[in-house]
Amino acid sequence: MSDQRPAARPARRPKPTAAELRGDVWLAAGLFVAAVLSTALGSVAGVYGDDAAGGMQWALLYGLGLTAPLAVRRRFPELVVVTVAVVFFVGVTFRIPDLYVSNIAVFIAMYTVGAWVDDRRRAMWVRIGVIVGMFLWLLVTMFQAAIDPGDETLSRAGLFSPFAAMMLIQFLVNAGFFGGAYYMGDRAYAAAMSRAALEERTRELEREREVTAAQAVALDRVRIARELHDVVAHHVSAMGVQAGAARAVLERDPDAARSALRGVEQSARSALNELRQLLETLRTSGGDAEGGSTVHLSGLAELVAHANENGLPTTLAVVGDEVDLPDLVQVNLYRVAQEALTNARRHGGPDAAADVRLRYDSDAVELEIVNTGRVVAAPMRPGLGLVGMRERAAASGGELQAGPRSRGGFLVRLRVPLTASAGRPRRVEVEA
Repeated sequence: MSDQRPAARPARRPKPTAAELRGDVWLAAGLFVAAVLSTALGSVAGVYGDDAAGGMQWALLYGLGLTAPLAVRRRFPELVVVTVAVVFFVGVTFRIPDLYVSNIAVFIAMYTVGAWVDDRRRAMWVRIGVIVGMFLWLLVTMFQAAIDPGDETLSRAGLFSPFAAMMLIQFLVNAGFFGGAYYMGDRAYAAAMSRAALEERTRELEREREVTAAQAVALDRVRIARELHDVVAHHVSAMGVQAGAARAVLERDPDAARSALRGVEQSARSALNELRQLLETLRTSGGDAEGGSTVHLSGLAELVAHANENGLPTTLAVVGDEVDLPDLVQVNLYRVAQEALTNARRHGGPDAAADVRLRYDSDAVELEIVNTGRVVAAPMRPGLGLVGMRERAAASGGELQAGPRSRGGFLVRLRVPLTASAGRPRRVEVEA
């Protein structure tokens, strides 16, 4: 059951601050002055009559004994309450004429134990011990007053005499006095612990916010890097092929060279256009989650035509009835096809060819890119292209299979369930 407690709740009350400790010193000094004045005025007023302890030295000693411990009440609350209670017993026993400050000091000391002792069992027993001692002392003084034949201040005649009424008042006042100190101390401790738990939870939330912000920045960087890689790698590889063809036929076939150079120019323009669209979307709040792509599956035919124009014979087949897919899924499928064709052109060799198949099933959409060409060994460390494919598959809630074929070439297959939520990670496989 203990595991169900809130993790943010602290085990101990926070230590007193320097300002609180200074406040205790000022409190003790103020009560000391008040105690001296109260004792002096009580002596003049004739409190306790002729039995009162006289002399200013008693007022100073009594006031110092009552109030000086309060200067360290938050550091040593149990010791302070016991010391103040003992001084109070002594003062009342010897009839030092103070009726107010001593009660205030005892109340503060009792309250401090409840408010500042982390060991709640010890706090309870210390306070109960002081309360029991106070009431035993009160019963003893009441009994002594009852049997004292020389004390005729109040009449003892009758079943409910004025003397009995006064004793009952003292008993009830003390019960309320100590009960209030006990209750208010416990309430102060509970409030302090709740406040400390709230502050700790606030700090945890702030740390979580910082971590979340850092993760968001990292995800944005990965997304931007993936988009830049797909755009730049696709067009630059095409430009490399076209530039190489232009160089090879420059002297013997100027027209073919010019045509190849026009292809280089067109690839450069396309790359710049996609980069501009990406940057504009990144600068616009509320852009799509994929980071600015405007491509969709409708552009697969153009992508295949581009591959054919740049030396990679490629076919496109669409099977099944077209299904309306979320923009994120369409972008990811397009980019996977683009990256797969780029890799086929770069690594398949001069005789490589590729087939692109887009299949709409009743429960999923599947994209498959297969290319022929030289045998490719399984990479020990996946390149950025494969890493980007995996990330796009996970972002679409799909499954990716990617790996070289034993008879040469490479296979990339991405299957996205139609019920999958974008961004839900799923299993990713790499075929050897």
